[in-house]
Order: sequence, then C-alpha cells, then structure tokens
Amino acid sequence: MSSEIDSSTLLSRASQLIDLAKKAGADAADAVVVRSRSQSVGIRLGKVEGTESSESDDFSLRVFVGRKVASVSANPGFDLTALAERAVAMAKVSPEDPFACLADEQRLAKSYADLELFDPTEVSTDILREAALATEAAALEVKGVTNSSGGGASAGFGGLVLVTSHGFQGSYMGSRFGRSVSVIAGEGTGMERASDYDSRLYYAERADDAEIGRRAGERAVKRLNPRQVDTGKGVTVVFDPRIARGFVGHIAGAINGASVARKSSFLRDKMGQQVLKSGLSITDDPLIVRGPSSRPFDGEGISGERLVMIEDGVLKHWFRSTATAREIGMETNGRG
Repeated sequence: MSSEIDSSTLLSRASQLIDLAKKAGADAADAVVVRSRSQSVGIRLGKVEGTESSESDDFSLRVFVGRKVASVSANPGFDLTALAERAVAMAKVSPEDPFACLADEQRLAKSYADLELFDPTEVSTDILREAALATEAAALEVKGVTNSSGGGASAGFGGLVLVTSHGFQGSYMGSRFGRSVSVIAGEGTGMERASDYDSRLYYAERADDAEIGRRAGERAVKRLNPRQVDTGKGVTVVFDPRIARGFVGHIAGAINGASVARKSSFLRDKMGQQVLKSGLSITDDPLIVRGPSSRPFDGEGISGERLVMIEDGVLKHWFRSTATAREIGMETNGRG
C-alpha cells in the first residue's frame, strides 16, 4: 500500500467546491476533503481469515445563505457542480440559525506547527499477517487460555484538507499502525473473554507483538472465577486504567458547548464550581507532537491550544466551536 497522498490535489478539489458554492448563490462556505487508505489482515487460530484493502475520498461542503445553513457530502464520481447547487438549494429552504457562521477571520490559523502525525513507512500484507499471527500465538501460550476469538493487524494513512471562503487553506496527514487480539480462558459456563490492542502513529514505536498477546491472555485468565466482595462502607475500588477513557469520555460530553447550549448537560450550571475531587485535573492538548488525537487546527481552521478543562477538580472551560460559543455568549476556543 502506497502512503503517497497528494495534498495539493485535495486542496484544488476543496477550492473548486468553494467556488462552485459561491457561484450557486452561497454567501459563505467551507469544504473538507478527506483521503484515506488502509489495509488489514484478520486471523484466527493460526490461519488467515481475510484481508482487506480500501481507498476512499470523501467530500463535505457546508454553505451559508444569510443565516441559513446546509451541509452535504459525497464520494468520488459525484458531480461537484450538482453537489454545490444541492447544498445551496437545501440552505435556502432551511430555517434560519442565528448562530451559524464561519469562524472569525482574525482567529484563523496563519501558520501551524508540524505535529509529526504522519509516518510514510509502507507495510506489506505479509508483514501484517506475521504480526497478527505472532500476537495471537503469544496470547494462546498463556496458561489457562483455551481458545481465540481472532486477531488482526492493520496500517492506514489519511490526508485532510480544509478550505473556507474567507481565505483559510490548511491540510495535514496522519498514519496509524495497529494490532489486536481477543482470546478466551476457561471452559464451559466459566469461560471469560478479554482482548488487548496497540495503535501507534509511527511504525517503529509499536509495542511488541508478544507483549500485546500476553496481556490479552493474562486479562482473560484473571477474569476467571470472579467472586463477590463485601459491600460495606469503606471499600476501596481500584479501576483498571482502561476505565479512565470511559470516565473522561462522559465528562467530555458533559462539557461540550453544544450540550450546554441545549441544556442537556448535567454540568451546564457548574462553571467555576467543584465537579471532581480536588487533585484531579483534565487537560485537552491538541498540539502534542505525535499525539494520537492531535491536530494543528480545528474543523473551522482555528489553531488549537492547550486548555486545562478541569483544574484541581474545578470546571474551567467548555469545548466551544464558533456557533456554540455564540449561543452561550462566549468566544470559541478552537474546539470546532
């Protein structure tokens, strides 16, 4: 699989969409073009169950006609002129949205750092197959593991381009290399299943195949023969690190500006108040070099910045796009 992605071609297509939208009657517009390529190998019990390879281009266009807005998307082969005309036609019959607009031109990123999100290493299906097999084999070697639900290895690349009608043009690329396996421990009604995975932006930084498999096997075995614990007061509960993602995800949803604006967040009236135990802080930093969720600019073209969303247990910020910020009477913080 080639990692070659021509961002100049994507920029040209996005700019073309903007021009077509304005020609069709849009007052303003932004366009996103995403190109992705991936391949994967699935295995079970030492045998290959399937290989997949995919390439796709996705076009998204958002248009504004006064305070009316509409969004459309399409795959390659769709007539771009027709796409732009359809978007404008949809906007004209949509209800007015008093908060809909592009980001303030003064807030747009003029330049942005290379966050090293892309590794051009090309990985063959043979290498993916061997990695998947080695990962599963290590899991099956763990004492107590009796079966496999399967495993796999994958490699993927993607490029994203954002163009707006008020002058922003930006692009970045990303890569991802992963392995995973799921195994079963025990017999009969006492069986337990567990899995493990590894996903990295850079191929050379991937975890050892055997280590991934061993962790999956040991997790499955540790789940055997569960027992009930005392439910009295003073019981200390220790959560697996994996649980943290779920906790943070619930909190992130509650401090999303859109949820606050809709009054659907249980934290909507808690700004500046204690919402977590003292000593706990949650920081959102989209500019971490080689960070798995990093991005040089948000979906509106605004540069990201590091924000302590909850500091020492106190809520400090909402995630705010331009529209949600206007709705709740604040300014965007580059989370569009």
